Amino acid sequence: MTMASLAIAGSGPGRRAMAQPAGSLATFFGGIKPDWHSQWAWDHYEATILGLAHQFGLRSVCEIGGGRDPLFTQEQAARNGIDLIVNDIDAGELALTGRGLRTARFDIAGDLSEPDVRRGGYDMMVSRMVFEHVDGVERAWRNIHELLAPGGVALAFFPTLWAPVFALNHVLPEKASHAIVHALFPARRDGGGDPKFPALYDGCRGDPAVLEPMLKRAGFAETHVQRFWGHGFFDRMPGLKQLDHAFNATAARIGWNLVTTYAYVVVRKGRG
Repeated sequence: MTMASLAIAGSGPGRRAMAQPAGSLATFFGGIKPDWHSQWAWDHYEATILGLAHQFGLRSVCEIGGGRDPLFTQEQAARNGIDLIVNDIDAGELALTGRGLRTARFDIAGDLSEPDVRRGGYDMMVSRMVFEHVDGVERAWRNIHELLAPGGVALAFFPTLWAPVFALNHVLPEKASHAIVHALFPARRDGGGDPKFPALYDGCRGDPAVLEPMLKRAGFAETHVQRFWGHGFFDRMPGLKQLDHAFNATAARIGWNLVTTYAYVVVRKGRG
């Protein structure tokens, strides 16, 4: 099974909706064989979501925190047989969502009292670089369980502690962290198209032994943690880049969960 075939195989409006599940999450990821380096996670995020949607017959997809930068345009979603609903807590972010996409304003870690909430209304919920900003991640996972239809799947892609780069971001004052990020990535300066939000890293870990008890308490029948190491923050720093790569390659080889850099955390709700 290749990522290219996954991205194509699920396309088209005729794809089945919430069909009988085919295999397990572990089998799915065993088939696509992700690389250890986080560049794979960035490059294959959309294809992984389409692959999961095809594998498990998922159509209605809610993107948590999608705001101004949704996963797909309306045309791309339709072409891939996806009914995409873009969520955010901020009305201003949702106002920047692409033309033709439906939106839903609610707090994924809140009490789900907002009018846009659809309990049991989504086949799939996904997020990218959102959970590190959430205050109350365990409640967010419980809410995701409540919002998913029976048999539904959720995938959260986030940075993890205690990767050295994110540990530094975590302990530095926010003003200092902003200055460093803005110097390395000018596009993320205030007023740009990719602003930096405060990171809390609540529940953002890459160790299955840490995450799985929380996910089971939330009610999920199946969980999978796909770990990644490495990053691109030092790409313009010769010497440091090579040292950091060697560190992360070694950590990946020995399976050092404490210093994973990113993770896909994937869960599935039972049908009972």
